[in-house]
Amino acid sequence: MSSPRPESLPASLPESLPPSPPTRSSTGSPAPHPVDESRPIGRILLFGVQHVLVMAATPISAIFLMSATLRLDPGLTVDLLSAAFLLSGIGSLIQSLGPWKFGPRLPFVMLPGGAPLILFLAIAEQHGLPTASGAVIITAAFYFVVLPVFSRLLAFFPALVIGTMIVIVGVNLVKVGALLVTGRPGQPGFADTTNLLLGFATIGFTVVFYWLSTGVLRQLAVMLGLVAGTVLAFALGSVDAGRAAEGGLLSVPQLLPFGSPEFNLIAALPLMLYSLASMAEATGQTVINAEAVGKDIDKREDVPKTIRGDALTSLFGGFFGLPLMVTSGENIGIVRVTGVRSRYVTAAAGVVLIAIGFLAPVTRAISVVPSAVVGGTAMVVFAVITVLGVQMLGRADLDQHTNTFICAVAIALGLLPILIPGVYGGFAPGLRILLESGVAVGAFVAAVLNVLFHHVRPRFARAQAPAPAMTTVPAQADAGAGEPAPAQHP
Repeated sequence: MSSPRPESLPASLPESLPPSPPTRSSTGSPAPHPVDESRPIGRILLFGVQHVLVMAATPISAIFLMSATLRLDPGLTVDLLSAAFLLSGIGSLIQSLGPWKFGPRLPFVMLPGGAPLILFLAIAEQHGLPTASGAVIITAAFYFVVLPVFSRLLAFFPALVIGTMIVIVGVNLVKVGALLVTGRPGQPGFADTTNLLLGFATIGFTVVFYWLSTGVLRQLAVMLGLVAGTVLAFALGSVDAGRAAEGGLLSVPQLLPFGSPEFNLIAALPLMLYSLASMAEATGQTVINAEAVGKDIDKREDVPKTIRGDALTSLFGGFFGLPLMVTSGENIGIVRVTGVRSRYVTAAAGVVLIAIGFLAPVTRAISVVPSAVVGGTAMVVFAVITVLGVQMLGRADLDQHTNTFICAVAIALGLLPILIPGVYGGFAPGLRILLESGVAVGAFVAAVLNVLFHHVRPRFARAQAPAPAMTTVPAQADAGAGEPAPAQHP
């Protein structure tokens, strides 16, 4: 069987996406980078809807968890869900379009959930919902205060540190997607055979669409797989379509749903500490997003724009009763799978999210998609993020034993709370929340070890090392130690 001709290979998913060389348009002016390319509005909206369908489970599950934990009434839950979609859309527009110094102008989507949600719930249970909203507002302002200092530390986040962090992020997200399929161990319905069938079938549908399709259809394989999985779930009786027809037409988010915020620095401290880890994670996501779309960026300039976008959106969200809003790494996998690099696609996703925030029937329709179907799609998309982290580590000179050691220790400690939940259950609550963020732990360990081995230790070693011998030492002899051979005397 002959191999396919080069021209038959799709442009949607090349082996890698290097920085695009400058090209010329028909008028002779430089053509825009694929990130800045505009496409027909219908196609952009279609790709934007694909992002929304894959990621809509995050705000829905976050608000439902808030409602269940804090025992909120149904009307307030609908208001918060509407606000979550609205702020997710606004944040996506900020990060994608990059007004002034906010947003890196990369294809990003913003979502609530994760560790910030858990911290919000902990503050709310201990100090009340007004104090939890006040903590979000304080932390959003704290971002702006510490950002100038953090920007000076970006030099200590090379490909070794960021690649390690992205691998941990990817593994953690794959676990999140898998739990949507299996449920949590020990809970009723864990590893239900129907849910497993739906999850694996959705993955299978996605593979088939990607295998059989070309062009736009291949780029929409993720969405088509999710739709096919939902149809199968409907046929199996796993979709409650009646919920989509309940309620009214419009849903307007309520400002200050918990009353006036109360500001307590002590109560906000855990969330403020987490924001430091969040900035490190935003650094990795900005760099890996730029890698995925093949765009050269200046970390000192573009990473702070991402963090400012997070801070501004979280500031607005705090007044609508939401936890911290964070730039999402999930959509990076969609960008890489589909090969659609335009930031206007995620901007369109932002517009769709805002529309969903006001259109109650659309919100309910999305919410009826079975979690197992969303999880099957998410596992594929999130695993791509892990691969991108591995790809970045491939450029981190892991042939040096020192770099291998740094990466190994950081991954081991970063994956520990992910693979063994509750391992830090005996620690104080504030410390436990930080340690249980495997991404934060992995990023911190990798950054500290990188400084120790590549900035502190070499100087100390040179000060203590004896004078080199007169004999010539081959440069490769010490390659295993990850340090250069000593200079030779004449």
